[in-house]
Amino acid sequence: MLKIGVMASGGGSNFKAIIERIGEGDLEAQCKFLITNNGTCGAVSHAGEYGIPVYHISGKTHPERADYEAALLEVLDRYDVDLLILAGYMKALPPCMIARMPDRILNIHPSLLPKFGGKGFWGIHVHEAVLAAHEKESGPTVHLVSEEIDKGRILAQVKVPVLEGDTPEVLAARVLEQEHNLYWKTIRDYAATLGLS
Repeated sequence: MLKIGVMASGGGSNFKAIIERIGEGDLEAQCKFLITNNGTCGAVSHAGEYGIPVYHISGKTHPERADYEAALLEVLDRYDVDLLILAGYMKALPPCMIARMPDRILNIHPSLLPKFGGKGFWGIHVHEAVLAAHEKESGPTVHLVSEEIDKGRILAQVKVPVLEGDTPEVLAARVLEQEHNLYWKTIRDYAATLGLS
């Protein structure tokens, strides 16, 4: 069975959506851990509900960069997961993690990459930029993680219309709804291409 680990920093709705799909049998996988850089985020609560081990690893817990990186790698080594899933993780991964799991780390981004990706484009800022550019459509992208932020190979996208009168918050909610449908399916399909499912 597919073994995944998740990293999240915020509310954890994508994390919860994935765990629910596992519970419903749509995604044949086991979630082995949650790594967070925010010990009080919503994702931690969701992990608690499902009995998933949580590791708070951040600059607060590990001020020295070498210790921080070693702590992250120790979790990867302990659980030996097939895929690492970033679900609203708001910190760039250190190169050592990407090197440890090449083409095995997935991220979801709330725009149609390559548009509105990279430094500064996260959360509500993405949707503000989409509206400011008068785009007609937006939507989530699932991609592989590379050392360049939001530049890894695109695995899947879903187009979402930008409607007249949209606010960043309204657009964000419409895109998030599609994120919840897209991410688990992409994990399933990508795992199958690697012979992991």
